[in-house]
Amino acid sequence: MSGMIRLRRLEEKDIPGMLEWMHDPEINRWFRFDAASMTEERVRQFIAGSFTESNRHYAIADDGDQYLGTISLEDIDRENAHALYAVSLRSEAQGHDIALTATKLLLEIAFRELELERVYLNVLSDNKRAKYFYEKAGFHFEGCFRKHLKLRDEWHDWDWYSILKEEFYAGDDRS
Repeated sequence: MSGMIRLRRLEEKDIPGMLEWMHDPEINRWFRFDAASMTEERVRQFIAGSFTESNRHYAIADDGDQYLGTISLEDIDRENAHALYAVSLRSEAQGHDIALTATKLLLEIAFRELELERVYLNVLSDNKRAKYFYEKAGFHFEGCFRKHLKLRDEWHDWDWYSILKEEFYAGDDRS
C-alpha cells in the first residue's frame, strides 16, 4: 500500500484480492451473504455487472493501483435520490483510514455526480467496530430492526444509519 487512495471500476485483476477478504473468516462473519463460498468465476460475473444504473461497485486502489477493497452504492434510486452504501477492505488495508478516505470519495460521487440526497447503510447491531467507523465517517444512527436477520441459526438485530447531502457538506468548502 502506498500514497493516495482512489476509486476506479473493478477489474478482473482484482479477483485475488476480492477473494482474499471474502474468504477471511474475521471479515466475512459480519456479512449477510455467504462470502466464503464465492469462487473466482462468481467474482468474475460480479465484476462484469458491477457498474450499472442501479449499482456502482468500485475498487479502492492505492497510487500503485493495488486493490485494497470494494466500496459500493447499491439500489440507487434516482427518483427518491438515495442509495445503500457498503464497504469491505482486505485485512492489510484496515486501520489506515483507507475506508474513511474512500467513503468520502464515494459520498462525493453520490451527492455531486449522482445528485442523491441520502446515503444509508445497515449493519449487524453487535458489529461495534463498524458502527464506530460509520459514525466517524458522518453517518447518523436511525434505528434498529430487532431480531431482523437469522444468520448461522441465530437471530440478530439490524441497525440503520444514514448521511444526508447537507450533513456531508456542512462546514465544508466542497459544496
